[in-house]
Amino acid sequence: MTLRRYAPLALCGTVAACGGAGTSTVPHGSATTASIKHVIVVIQENRSFDNLFDGFPGADTVSVGRGAGGVSIPLHPASLQTTYDLDHAHTGFLREYDDGKLDGFQHAGVLGPGSPPNAAYGYVPPGETVPYWTMARRYTLADRMFQSNTGPSYPAHQYLIAGQSADADENPSLAKDGTKAQDAAWGCNAPAGSYVNLVAPGGDKRGPFPCFDYQTLGDVMDAAGVTWAYYAPPYGAPDGGFKWSGYDAIRHIRFGADWAADVVSPEARILKDIVGGSLRQVSWVVPSTLDSDHASESDLSGPHWVSEIVNAVGKSRYWTDTTVLVTWDDWGGWYDHVAPPQVDAMGLGFRVPLVVISPYAKRGYVSHAQHEFGSILHYVEETFSLRSLGQADARADALEDCFDFSQPPAPFSTIPE
Repeated sequence: MTLRRYAPLALCGTVAACGGAGTSTVPHGSATTASIKHVIVVIQENRSFDNLFDGFPGADTVSVGRGAGGVSIPLHPASLQTTYDLDHAHTGFLREYDDGKLDGFQHAGVLGPGSPPNAAYGYVPPGETVPYWTMARRYTLADRMFQSNTGPSYPAHQYLIAGQSADADENPSLAKDGTKAQDAAWGCNAPAGSYVNLVAPGGDKRGPFPCFDYQTLGDVMDAAGVTWAYYAPPYGAPDGGFKWSGYDAIRHIRFGADWAADVVSPEARILKDIVGGSLRQVSWVVPSTLDSDHASESDLSGPHWVSEIVNAVGKSRYWTDTTVLVTWDDWGGWYDHVAPPQVDAMGLGFRVPLVVISPYAKRGYVSHAQHEFGSILHYVEETFSLRSLGQADARADALEDCFDFSQPPAPFSTIPE
């Protein structure tokens, strides 16, 4: 399949060599970083590991889940395209986690019509996700990748750019008359009266306006001269907007020079930049709603969208020095049988998949090492000799076990779209 959003362009240009600055750095050029000059982080939506990779050879999955009182509940097929969604708020995590017993999924909240009994115990039929399984079989799949937080997309995207969310644990809401709430824009452009809840004992509490000013990986890269871009749907787009644009919630970026220079819309622009030779050294890619894998909101195009990105890289001059990290921002309310370690008040959350695609990724490997969203930040910091943010990145590994730089770089073979 050709690029569906942009016509092919002639390859041109180069990306300048990266530099580093600051404290708490890891020497660039080590055996785990020397060959990588570009990192792309593809952020999909709302899938647990058991839900998306059930039965994957060598991975830790189950065919039967646990319900209330220890009852056994078989997992059932549930299409990637459903008419219903599942509760994946922080409070929903607490119910499903149930102090580590993982028996609360039977009581997961369901939004929308057409859900079967025990809706959370669903797995996506592999025939709907052939590109994901192909990437995982050829490269590295991590089955101990945990969310760094225990809530939905807004705080999850903050952890993927900053290793923290200032204790925000839910999506923003807009109060009306002090009694009603509805989804609000997810950042500094939210209407007056918007707020985001903060983690609290046994649940959460009403917090501040959803616009913060902590340091992000983008700030660290700016200081070090490392180029970056955050590709996301444009504001007001009918199938996305700023809904999942993490940098919209960072005041000094939303109203600073980086917003015009480094936050790029539409998200499909990354395909043009890869083909045209203008890929930044580090890129995040946020999908449109239809391409996102989000239950009840997307169609079946998510795997094809991701394979478009990977194929564009693989067919370009960037393949030999690029790592593509594909992950999902939260578990979406879907059952997962592995109890996440609890390292602080925010997490860790349930497992989500991570696929590591690179000519130096271990081939046909399932990583059982513990990773989290901070691992992605730590990997970027190590690769480009960046100072640590001192948040989730500081405690997390740097995906070391996913690579083998002693092996010859793998030639690229097209991923089926």
